[in-house]
Amino acid sequence: MLWCPDKTKNLATAVKEIHKAKQRGAQLVALPECYKYEHNIDWEEVPSGEACRALSEAAAEAGVCVVGGTLPERDGSALYNTCTVWDSDGSLLARHRKMHLYDIDIPNKVTHRESELVSAGDQITTFVFNGVKIGLGICFDICFPEMVELMAQDGCSLLIFPSDFHMVTGSRYWEALGRTRAFENQLWVALVGPARDPDTEYKSWGHSMLVDPWGTIKAELDENVGTILEDIDFNVVEEVRKQWPVRAQRRTDVYNTVRKSS
Repeated sequence: MLWCPDKTKNLATAVKEIHKAKQRGAQLVALPECYKYEHNIDWEEVPSGEACRALSEAAAEAGVCVVGGTLPERDGSALYNTCTVWDSDGSLLARHRKMHLYDIDIPNKVTHRESELVSAGDQITTFVFNGVKIGLGICFDICFPEMVELMAQDGCSLLIFPSDFHMVTGSRYWEALGRTRAFENQLWVALVGPARDPDTEYKSWGHSMLVDPWGTIKAELDENVGTILEDIDFNVVEEVRKQWPVRAQRRTDVYNTVRKSS
């Protein structure tokens, strides 16, 4: 998906792409991280903000579930990098606030302090659409296996991660993390790459991809040009879990990943 500094145009592009995906047979549409505009400006409340209203209307008009990438959310004095999910009737189905903030310093390559801008969320987020339980994470969240394991324990068959990896880290970790999380948790993983501005130097790692429970890449975009449209066979989840029964044979008497109440 293309990005430009004009948030109105970006929202219009997102709505257009939602309808195009529906025309091609999509039931669920996932947008990129920060598709609307850079997440250090124009904070909005959920669900009353401009982007929220646009996505709600688009989901209802198209009759699809929309995973709305991320937007800059304001809640009182707190700011978050937030993914909203809109049901096919336009109602708010889920909201995920990025839990793991990207603070990194690679000498002479990249320095980033997301924690200087936003607060961290504290909730594991799942939702059900068309009878399928789906888990949500944002970008750096995928680097933490405990979070993904808890979503798998909750019964998720698909995880969706709108993401915007830096070129330095994305080229090394993007595919490895997507395939690993899918295989070790025996579920589908969708990595939604960033929107891009064709008029500036491209500095984010694209390559949106869909990975099956065997860890096989079923579809991938080249630098996020175009749209992935794929049927997901959830029977494969049970097939893998029966053939490779690691979930049933975990030594919970010795170790376990336990969710703490917030």
